[in-house]
Amino acid sequence: MELIIEIKNIIKWHELLWQMVGREVKARYKQSILGYFWVILNPLAQMLVMSFAFSLILKIPTNSASNIPYSIFLFVALLPWNLFANSLASASTSLVNSAPLITKVYFPRTILVISTIMAKIVDFLFALIILIVYMIIFKIPININILWVLPIFFIQQIFTIGLSLFFAASNLLYRDIQYLLSLIITLWLYLTPVIYPADIVPAKFRIFFQLNPMAVIINAYRQTVLGGGVPNYNSLFIALGVSLITLLLGFSYFKSREKIFADNI
Repeated sequence: MELIIEIKNIIKWHELLWQMVGREVKARYKQSILGYFWVILNPLAQMLVMSFAFSLILKIPTNSASNIPYSIFLFVALLPWNLFANSLASASTSLVNSAPLITKVYFPRTILVISTIMAKIVDFLFALIILIVYMIIFKIPININILWVLPIFFIQQIFTIGLSLFFAASNLLYRDIQYLLSLIITLWLYLTPVIYPADIVPAKFRIFFQLNPMAVIINAYRQTVLGGGVPNYNSLFIALGVSLITLLLGFSYFKSREKIFADNI
């Protein structure tokens, strides 16, 4: 299977992958006064503004069964959503930004996409510090079910990589894609229960949320981190299935266009 071969190639070129991740992380804040503090400051500011707007003004509830502070309720969803959105945005331009490498050096081109996603994961881990501090301050209880975060995160990355491969290849051929993607991400945010709880969605529309992997993933994070329970197995398996299909389709499209990458730079 071509995907298995590609994974083996990526493992073989793992040193290059780590170098690209390091370069991506260092270059982003190289001449910045605050440096890596921006990784924490940006989501913190976003969380504070959105909490003020949606909690104090619009008075959106957290959910029907708990009294979780809205700031924590929001941040548990906002952090993985930002990781998803930022990964797609960066990955979509990864091939265009690495034009000299594509035309001069051989290596698995998928590394360019994966390295940008891994760099965003590094940012995500730094930003996670804010959530941990908030949970300590508000004494949010944690139990063994928090370990469900790991498979949920894995499913999210499968879905992200699949879409990223598609948009990276598409954007290299049609530069309008990056602008279209920006619009898609904005609309997608409101179709995903990030700023509102999933249980306020009318029952007749919930089927659409079950077919939206990010809606299932965001809700699963809240169920395990804030609710202390386990995610909905059926919904999570659907999300896994959709994510795997997305990965296969995105990878197939990427490889089908790989031979003409150099001609379109």
